Amino acid sequence: MLGITLKQTRVHREIKEEGREEATVNLVVRLLTKQFGEISEEMRQRISGLPLSVLEDLSEALLDFTSITNLQAWLEARTN
Repeated sequence: MLGITLKQTRVHREIKEEGREEATVNLVVRLLTKQFGEISEEMRQRISGLPLSVLEDLSEALLDFTSITNLQAWLEARTN
């Protein structure tokens, strides 16, 4: 048609990015749950609302957290 493949469209790139972001959210929540037990729905929502680059930073930072308080402080520092 126009010589554009599906992979070159903006829509495809956005869908791919959303999928990657959702997978990262799920992984971060699973890791936090394993480390600290059940995470509140409010905390899950805050994590879900983070952009991918911040989620990636969180996935590294959580390795140093010793309590859920560390997570709360980390989120406060980056979202307010």
